[in-house]
Amino acid sequence: MLSDTEAVELLSFLKADVRPDVKGQAVEYILGLSSHRDGCQFLRSNPNFLVALVDLTSDPTADIVKNCYHALINLSADETLHQLLVTKANVLPVLFKNLLDPEYPFSDRICTILTNLSRHEKTCTTVFKVLQEDVGLAQLVEIFCTEGYNKKASLHYLGPLLSNLTQLPEARNYILDKDRCVIQRLLPYTQYQASTVRRGGVIGTLRNCCFDYVHHEWLLSDAVDILPFLLLPLAGPEELTDEENEGLPVDLQYLPEDKKREEDPDIRKMLLETLLLLTATKAGRQTLKQKNVYPVMREFHRWEKEPHVVLACEKLVQVLIGDEPEKGMENLMEVNIPEDVQEKLIGADAKEQQELEKEQEERRQKEGKNQVPEGMER
Repeated sequence: MLSDTEAVELLSFLKADVRPDVKGQAVEYILGLSSHRDGCQFLRSNPNFLVALVDLTSDPTADIVKNCYHALINLSADETLHQLLVTKANVLPVLFKNLLDPEYPFSDRICTILTNLSRHEKTCTTVFKVLQEDVGLAQLVEIFCTEGYNKKASLHYLGPLLSNLTQLPEARNYILDKDRCVIQRLLPYTQYQASTVRRGGVIGTLRNCCFDYVHHEWLLSDAVDILPFLLLPLAGPEELTDEENEGLPVDLQYLPEDKKREEDPDIRKMLLETLLLLTATKAGRQTLKQKNVYPVMREFHRWEKEPHVVLACEKLVQVLIGDEPEKGMENLMEVNIPEDVQEKLIGADAKEQQELEKEQEERRQKEGKNQVPEGMER
């Protein structure tokens, strides 16, 4: 690693008035440091380099700016650097200012950095505070929902950014404000096929919002009608009975033979978790039962191969087909579970997951033995 003298010399090259070729080589060196642990540790001990990187995002040389953002992506992936980036380097106002520019070519990199910085609650709180001061969550949602806002960037990573922000109650309160119609604007993105990142970010946002159970009845009402948007990606082409179809939301009735399910297993699991959250209240459970969610889950369970997704599905099914909790325990989110019971439940979950994975592995091995090599007949 660099000596103190070498570090001072390198830092002197990271200034606006330095020759572009020299400055560019210095930035490339910092980019290399940002890609491994020892380099990040050095930069953490020398935060003036972080300040210099942020300053050079306004450099007139595009390659220098690109490499600065690339380094900042690497650095923002390291949680131990978050506080330095948002305080010492004061990176957030620069990022938000450039994000607002519909012509800015590096906005996708900005979205990635903001997503990294907002992963953990402490820094997420700072990100949200600066966002509200400089841009406003309303403007961020507007940018996200405006197709082609920036012709030079996809802005898909605004989805995970919104998801991260909604770990905060104040961000959820905005998304769930009945007078703003924000959540209604986000719902169509649960089926946004052009980007798994954008789709997953929105579903993560919806899941976080569903932790606020006081809004469940409104979310399931005609004012929002969240259920079809969560259920349709999990539905397949299997034929249901007329009675089962008629009980379903209209968008899920008599689906075509070429209907495909959500392809990403992590997104399928998030959808199931969101539906499970909606069963936390008696009104939510009644709605999901009345809307015939069970037959869709029954067919999904037969189709699903990923053990962790199967487990999430089974938890939901248990609620859908189980008896109502006894009086005083109707709201599952308000039930106090003793610590020793919690530990037993966690242990049971882990054991169940292991058994599921073992069953899946045995099934795969069995299927592999039964496969006929290409060009041979049974």
